[in-house]
Amino acid sequence: MLDPVAPPKSDTTVEFCLNGRTTAVSAAPASRLSKVLRDELRQTGTKVGCDAGDCGACTVLVDDEPVCSCLMAVGQAEGRSVTTIEGLAHHSPNAARLQQSFLDHGAAQCGICTPGMLVAATALLDRNPAPTETQVMDAIGGVLCRCTGYRKIVEAILAVRQAPAAAPMPEAGSAVGSRVVRLDGLRKVNGTEIFGADEWPADALLLRAVRSPHHRARFRFGDLDAFVAAHPGIVRILTAKDVTGENCFGVIPAFADQPVFAETEARFRGEAVAAIVGEAEAIEALDLSEFPVTWEELPASTTMDAALAEDAPLVHQGRPGNVLVRGRVVRGDVDRALAEADVVVEGLFETGFVEHAYIEPEAGFARRVGNRIEVQACTQAPYMDRDDIARVLGLAPEDVRIIPTAVGGGFGSKLDLSVQPFIALAAWLLRRPVRMTYTRPESIMTTTKRHPARIRARAGATRDGRLVGLDFTGDFNTGAYASWGPTVANRVPVHASGPYLVPHYRALTRAVLTHLVPAGAFRGFGVPQAAIAQEQLYDELAGRLGLDPLEFRIANALTDELPTVTGQVLGKGVGIKACFEALRPHWKRARAEAEVFNAAAKGTLRRGAGVAGMWYGCGNTSLPNPSTIRVGLKRNGRLSLHQGAVDIGQGSNTVITQICADAIGAPLARFDLVSADTDITPDGGKTSASRQTFVSGKAAELAGRELRKAILRLANAGDGARLLFEGDRVTVEDGGQRWTIALSELPLDEHGYVLTGEATFDPPTSPLDENGQGDPYAVYGFGAHMVEVEVDLELGLVKALKITAAHDVGKAINPMLVEGQIEGGAAQGLGLALMEEFLPGKGENLHDYLIPSAGDMPPVESILIEDASPVGPFGAKGIGEQALIPTAPAILNAIFHATGVRIRRVPATPSRVREALAAVHSRG
Repeated sequence: MLDPVAPPKSDTTVEFCLNGRTTAVSAAPASRLSKVLRDELRQTGTKVGCDAGDCGACTVLVDDEPVCSCLMAVGQAEGRSVTTIEGLAHHSPNAARLQQSFLDHGAAQCGICTPGMLVAATALLDRNPAPTETQVMDAIGGVLCRCTGYRKIVEAILAVRQAPAAAPMPEAGSAVGSRVVRLDGLRKVNGTEIFGADEWPADALLLRAVRSPHHRARFRFGDLDAFVAAHPGIVRILTAKDVTGENCFGVIPAFADQPVFAETEARFRGEAVAAIVGEAEAIEALDLSEFPVTWEELPASTTMDAALAEDAPLVHQGRPGNVLVRGRVVRGDVDRALAEADVVVEGLFETGFVEHAYIEPEAGFARRVGNRIEVQACTQAPYMDRDDIARVLGLAPEDVRIIPTAVGGGFGSKLDLSVQPFIALAAWLLRRPVRMTYTRPESIMTTTKRHPARIRARAGATRDGRLVGLDFTGDFNTGAYASWGPTVANRVPVHASGPYLVPHYRALTRAVLTHLVPAGAFRGFGVPQAAIAQEQLYDELAGRLGLDPLEFRIANALTDELPTVTGQVLGKGVGIKACFEALRPHWKRARAEAEVFNAAAKGTLRRGAGVAGMWYGCGNTSLPNPSTIRVGLKRNGRLSLHQGAVDIGQGSNTVITQICADAIGAPLARFDLVSADTDITPDGGKTSASRQTFVSGKAAELAGRELRKAILRLANAGDGARLLFEGDRVTVEDGGQRWTIALSELPLDEHGYVLTGEATFDPPTSPLDENGQGDPYAVYGFGAHMVEVEVDLELGLVKALKITAAHDVGKAINPMLVEGQIEGGAAQGLGLALMEEFLPGKGENLHDYLIPSAGDMPPVESILIEDASPVGPFGAKGIGEQALIPTAPAILNAIFHATGVRIRRVPATPSRVREALAAVHSRG
């Protein structure tokens, strides 16, 4: 733990009881209680996600009542009792039971909302020991979660009065497949986990960015030196001229185009043009309206149509036009196939910007250590950060150290740099630590979004229900800079067929530059948008042919021996048909129940059930994608796992350890995790594209097997030998013989271990040719969702009643964590379908931008299919990205079943549903 932060000077002392002890603190009475708790009393378990009472992460008990501490002045706490997560277990016996129940049920994923959830749930149980599910949902309704989908949280609260289930660590060799509680879970439930905004050196300066208020504007600065002189406590103002290396960064090196600071022209609302660095009190008191910058608003391309117009202003200097990149996959003769098809359907589909809305805003600090820079921040990609910061500062990569904190949700946006270049540059130049935390409006305004899409597609089938062709064109609004636009444009054409045999296929995509916030990676990389189009068209084909939508999909589903649209024959591990077949009994029940309900309905409510399938390639598209893992055996008999795969809530800290343990044949309890740090962990690659369980997990399996071989060599034992870890000794049993290795007597290797296993895994893929033919991914995950909905025909309101989700995960390394990913993904899919759309310049908060709350999420039944991949670790595939993809199209298909109306622009808000219903009614 770093030095505590010195409190600001104040003549006012506020006294209250904090976690059972009388506390006096010097603070302005109007200061937010949340800020005083965190910054001055170091109760950092209380999280701040919005400073507006919208997210509930800062919930504490005040006189035993849950309160958003960001909305309460510390002066209001005078003489009262305040309980934070740090003291909750001592305050109430229900809290301790809740913490264990959260662990047992997998209710804490990233952990950023967990303290608020536990505080709210404790208050409920203290007044009502046996609440109903509805009462639980009401109690936690003010605390938002973006990871779990809420269902495991609700289950954990309802189960707290039951005797805790015994969950001992699995025996050696049986970790894979076990419902192991998160190995890092205790820190999440007791409030000790360190996130980006939770620690910094006591002498750290604070940094605040100056950002463009316009979508596009030319600007010039006034007298910056005079501004500094007029504001005591400000140390320096940084602009583009202060960048010591290249004033650009980007997640894809060939498309690294985003400046740290705009130089003469800002290309989107929120782009940084300068940074003010100084003492915290001075920075927090700043009125940026006084900052000496003059803006000249310029014509802006804020739609793709505007950007593609012949006279559109160039968004990106140096590029011919505003098309950043094109994607293409073509197979067969789609024009002829559709001309000869018995039935053809077509449609135009649109999606908007979607905000990641993780509860943790971007945060971190940087400090200069000699001629090196260290950055501690929330990130999904430490080695990518290292390379970008080295570029910006003009340093060698080895002179940059990235230390990831715990990440309070990521979903793709924390792959891109946020605070890192600002604080690194300031700390480098000023030789003092510098910290920065985004406000919620700043986070929403400036960080990457899901790409808005405009998709036109035609699909055809034969009379007997066989797909013959799909013609797909998609434009994706990538905003002002590249970010992951090239990845989306190239991934979508591979996936836009869905997991079906489509003999004749053409998919053409464009990533289009506009003067809007950059769009980047977001759980699915464009595939969810494509699925909304393709899965609705396939439903329409089934309807036109008089076929059951589920059976139509089963008849066309890929199998081991059928080629994909890139010509790849996947071989073993294609479980999509099994996923659909697992839904059959649920489908028959749900469709029949909906028909009975609707036949008897006298009011405005109608019910429907819809289905959709998905597939998703794990990792990069036809590009190298390696991970390296190191495991070392220490003299005390414990194992250090150097695991650079950042856990953003998906569970990689636990899952990769389970894999490594079984590869060695060692007990899981013997492992010490050395988390991601570019100085001490090998490059585990970025946490994205459902690659960590598959790629880093495979590297962990190989590294574990290398260490096992090294141990066996010491005893000259065979591969089938059994290892027994006992204190500082390892016993090898083989064929009735035993050898004991005294670890304390062995020399240490260059890593400081007795023995080390290290391995790199790079999935086998091949480049795509000019028509997109080749092997873009080594492993695909598959899945199918069925959603039951209720639609109010008068209000246009759609309510999800149940989600049934079947996923082929190859091998469920940890079934509890797999379920958590499915439920969390389904919640984000529900948001995509029904409520989420970001309009740049509007709704830059969690009050106006709606994400699902506990009351919006229906029960989720997960069905795990294990069609093992011959490539993945113990047969495993990824699951994180896939879980989101089929939910939205399944909901849209369910709306059609309930109402006969197709919604082709999402989200399907009540106004859009009512408009569609009215249009159908007007046509008779």
